[in-house]
Amino acid sequence: QVRIEISDTGPGIPNDIMPHIFDPFFTTKEEGKGTGLGLYIVKQICKAHRAEINISDNTPCGSRFQITFSK
Repeated sequence: QVRIEISDTGPGIPNDIMPHIFDPFFTTKEEGKGTGLGLYIVKQICKAHRAEINISDNTPCGSRFQITFSK
């Protein structure tokens, strides 16, 4: 396996929207400021390469995602 971790120092993802972060067109931005396709597209790219993406840590100090490639 190969695992890539990506993290940021933003405000984190509120627990109530966590189940929707990979849904197409889901956004918390105001109208006209985003399409809600970013994480959806990342997930589709991962699937195409037989990888999984998961959020492994989510705090008020940021979020951490893991992309895992398996044989």
